[in-house]
Amino acid sequence: MPAATDLRSTPARLLIAAALLVSLVFGVGLVAIHQFWDLRGAAVDPVAHPLTDEQAKLQVVEPAGEIVSIGTLKNVSASYLLMSCKNADEPPYQGAIYLNFDVPNVLDTPRYFASIAAAMAAKGWTEGIPPGRNPGGRTFTRNGVTAIYFRDSDKTDRATMQIYGECRDTTDHRSDTTGWVDVTGALPH
Repeated sequence: MPAATDLRSTPARLLIAAALLVSLVFGVGLVAIHQFWDLRGAAVDPVAHPLTDEQAKLQVVEPAGEIVSIGTLKNVSASYLLMSCKNADEPPYQGAIYLNFDVPNVLDTPRYFASIAAAMAAKGWTEGIPPGRNPGGRTFTRNGVTAIYFRDSDKTDRATMQIYGECRDTTDHRSDTTGWVDVTGALPH
């Protein structure tokens, strides 16, 4: 029984407490470092090659026009916004287009979406994971631009395509009055 009494001694208790404290400190440190690295990324790293406002807009308007043409989208309307990648209004920003277009009836929409997907893939777009909360939708990327399209849940004869550029516009727009701007006229009819 001498071993049991040794663990009850003051030096043994101090050694056990110190070991537990060191483990706790390392555990908390690991969690803190992990959270710090999770906050890093494209939205908070310095932008190596910034875009001007016009370049950020063209980065999404040009692909939108291409998709309208190759996907033979009908009755298109589109709005553009320069949106913050960091929070509500701080730089860096990315160009974003919300494009709406007609779709056939519910049963024919999957085939129509597949034809748009095939046309985009033929032009170098890579299909990604389908968008969450939008059954039957598709996600594509090319050259830092992401395009997501899905059936509009409110209007059964319409679909929405969201096109996002890279977070590379570093111009400070915090004091600008901003809002969605109609860019339908910049797209093919």
